[in-house]
Amino acid sequence: GKKSLRQRAVDELKHYYDGFHLLWTDTKVAARMVWRLLHGQVLTRRERRRLLRTCADLFRLVPFLVFVIVPFMELLLPVFLKLFPEMLPSTFETESKREEKQKKKLNAKLELAKFLRETIAEMAKRNKADTG
Repeated sequence: GKKSLRQRAVDELKHYYDGFHLLWTDTKVAARMVWRLLHGQVLTRRERRRLLRTCADLFRLVPFLVFVIVPFMELLLPVFLKLFPEMLPSTFETESKREEKQKKKLNAKLELAKFLRETIAEMAKRNKADTG
């Protein structure tokens, strides 16, 4: 059924609390990685990607905090998210948004594969015509 306004507000607050908690945890882990880098250790590929994602999230947090701090500005957040979908830090994404993003990436990869297949087929026809 449909949730009440109070329940939806509580769910949103929980979502933002969980997002900030995850971002804080990621920041602590990233700080340890930076400490290891400064002491000459090498990061694995996974650690490097996590560090880059966390740094990007921290930079995205600055404009997002404006919406949280300024009263009633959070009402404009859906409009800005529609205009700038990558504005939110990754820890604040919902599961449906994450799945939607994965579907878009998969479709783009499929289109690229289709284009490359057609290009190779065209090149094969040209080579066959040149040699024949």
